[in-house]
This record gives sequence, C-alpha cells and structure tokens, in this order.
Amino acid sequence: MILTTTDIQLLTPQHWKDYELIDCGDFEKLERFGNLVLIRPEPQAVWPKTLSAAEWNKRHDIKFKGRSATSGEWLKKNPKAQDRWHIQYKNDDVAIKFRLGLTSFKHVGIFPEQAVNWDYISQSVRAFETENPKVLNLFAYTGGASLIARAAGADTTHVDSIKQVVSWANENQELSEIDNIRWVVEDALKFVKREVKRGNKYNGIILDPPAYGHGPKGEKWKLEDHIMEMMHDVVQLLDPKEHFLILNTYSLGFSSVIVENLIRTAFPKVENLEVGELYLQATAGPKLPLGVFGKFRKVAK
Repeated sequence: MILTTTDIQLLTPQHWKDYELIDCGDFEKLERFGNLVLIRPEPQAVWPKTLSAAEWNKRHDIKFKGRSATSGEWLKKNPKAQDRWHIQYKNDDVAIKFRLGLTSFKHVGIFPEQAVNWDYISQSVRAFETENPKVLNLFAYTGGASLIARAAGADTTHVDSIKQVVSWANENQELSEIDNIRWVVEDALKFVKREVKRGNKYNGIILDPPAYGHGPKGEKWKLEDHIMEMMHDVVQLLDPKEHFLILNTYSLGFSSVIVENLIRTAFPKVENLEVGELYLQATAGPKLPLGVFGKFRKVAK
C-alpha cells in the first residue's frame, strides 16, 4: 500500500528586525528583543554554547534564574533596563507592535518563531476573494496571530482561557493602532463546540495549544488526550470555499508526522498540506528547534 506523504519543512522567520537569537546552548539562550538582551532557560538547547561565557556576560542586560518549575527571578546586570518595553514586527503585508514584559516565569509575551505562521496568515487573508474573511485564533495568548489577521483585513476572534493575557493582547492591539478584534475569555474546546452547534464558519483557524492547561472554570486540557477531539470539531468550522488552518504544537513528544496524521484524519479532503518544524537561527550558528506545525489553505479560483 502506498501512503500519502508530505515533505517535512524546516522554517525560520525571515522578517525580524527587532528580534535576534544571538546564541544558544547549555540549556540557555541569549536573545535580543529590541534594544534589550536577555538570557533565558531553554530545555531544547542540549549542545554547548558557541560564544564564550565572557561574551554572554558582556552582552546581556537581564538574566532569568529559575527557582522552581513555575517561578524564578530576573537579575538585571543593567539597572536601567526596563521591565516593560515595545518591539515591532513587519512583513511584506502588515506591521504590528508588542508590549513585552518580564513575567514571573521566563516568558516575555511573545514567541518569536511564530512569525513564520504570522506570514502565512497575512498571505492567506490577502489572497482570499472573500470580503472581510473571518479568522479564529484559539489558545491565542498575547495575540500575535490575531493582530496579524486583523491588520491584514480579517474579522478576527481571539480566544484564550486566561483573562490577563487577553488584556495584554488588547494592549498590543491598541499599540498596533488596529481595532475591533473580538475578545473571548473561555475554554477553547467549549467555544469551538458551541460554534459548531451554531453553524458558524471561519475562513481561517489558528491553533497553538499547550501541552497542559486549564480553562477559566477549571476545565482540563492535555494535548494528547484532547487534540483529536479538537481537530474533529475545528474542521467543521472551516468555510468550504476558502480557508486556511494552522496547527502549531510545542511539546517534546510531538513530531510533524503526528501533526500530519491528525490533520489528514480530521480532514481527509485537505489540500495543499504543509508540515514541518519551526526553528530560530542563532547568529552564532546553531539552529534552535521550537515546535512543529501543520498548515493548509484553499483559495477560490
């Protein structure tokens, strides 16, 4: 029996000016966000650093030191370094801005590798013949994909279970000088099931689910237990004429082949499927893998 196979892609962002991965190794990464350089933990960086310890120490402004699995502290080498600052992302279609901040556990409010998916979103929205295409962003965090979709002209719905990050996403919307994103604080799976019952359709759907999570009412999410159910429901929301879908996962047990199987099982009629791995290219040399993706689109001819 001959099985349908899809070539596995390795993709890295091409348009970042305000972000740079300088080096990574020994379970850490040295990154520039705008004019601030941070050292953060990185479990994927199992190889040695390329640059010297002296060079890392010379270059960084702030370092995160973990204290437990869920908390830590930011150590400022530069006392003038701010806790909050702004950066911009611009591709061939749109430009958006982010408010970054030092959170209690290593995150700053953006996942830079997702710029690969943002480019796909803006390209897809601009390619559609549909006027005011509808885009749904699930597990939407601080809204990078939502901002891109809205800036490209889509009627955008942003769903996340954590009220604080939805408020943060709204800050990013104001900073980017766009408006009218629909904000929903809810468990993503519950929202999708309700939309299926209502018969609603979307031209674009983005999913970036965590390995583990909780809804606002204590709903439990575990990627391997719930992703097939989610995919089965989500594909029912796709507009049959024009659509795109992106499934992105960051879980050490997931491969792009698993993502391909999930998509083909949930949506056997899939066209133009692409699967692969996202990575960040360090200026010093190494490639840092940061998750796998599956995506496809159909544009009216």
